[in-house]
Amino acid sequence: MAAPRPPARRTAALHPPVPGSARPDPDRPDPDRPGPARPHACSPDTRPPGTGAPDGGSPGAAPARLPVPPPLPDPPAGRTPLRLADEAPAEASPCRADAVRNRLRLLEAAARLVAEHGPEHVTMEAVAAAAGVGKGTVFRRFGDRAGLMLALLDHAERAYQQSFLAGPPPLGPGAPPVQRLEAFGTATLRHLVVHAGLLLAAEHDPDRRFAAPRRVRLVHVSALLREAGAGGDQELLAEALLAFLDTALVDHLRRRGGMTFERLDAGWRDLVARVVRAA
Repeated sequence: MAAPRPPARRTAALHPPVPGSARPDPDRPDPDRPGPARPHACSPDTRPPGTGAPDGGSPGAAPARLPVPPPLPDPPAGRTPLRLADEAPAEASPCRADAVRNRLRLLEAAARLVAEHGPEHVTMEAVAAAAGVGKGTVFRRFGDRAGLMLALLDHAERAYQQSFLAGPPPLGPGAPPVQRLEAFGTATLRHLVVHAGLLLAAEHDPDRRFAAPRRVRLVHVSALLREAGAGGDQELLAEALLAFLDTALVDHLRRRGGMTFERLDAGWRDLVARVVRAA
């Protein structure tokens, strides 16, 4: 009995291609095979670097990468650039702009509820209903109720800082230092009154009581005292002035002492005049 023949070995790959019959190039797309679906404008690009189509590619190709925008110019001297928490960059994509608008709408709804009922009575469900979105949207955006309250406080604090660091005079740059100090006290008292519930809740944390926001106020008041020619230790004088603008003290004077906003504002302006004149 004859032994079975071994199977024929494939040797085509060992020989050069026959002229005129090119083999298929694995790196060249097959025109008869449909290409990958075009990604949505908001979906992340998971392709390896360098695989995107160049500018002017075919209609079915993936969109080209946008050019990197040039750096922003330096701010004017004496100005501190601040970007609010919900502020979109100038070159923001449509998806980013939508996210910013949705976040701002949630914060505005939460602020209304806090002003009407106090922060201790505001729930994630109530914020979702007031903003006209699902409760899951609020949780995805802020994590939990504590995250929502911190985001709301951060949004208010950034807007308040922007007003006295880069806003119009007399609160912002361009006015004499004493006028800016007077306007700073008025703006701070208003900030403390409007956001009293949030600020008092945050001050239960001792680390937050003397955190960065208060440091910004201290540096600002110290600089204005120095510009006004006040002598002595400007930092300690600034601490003494800021003690008048303490959140708990202002709330106590208004609620227990029955003092009006106008009386507190007049007291601040008198204190500023005495400190600058005595120094």
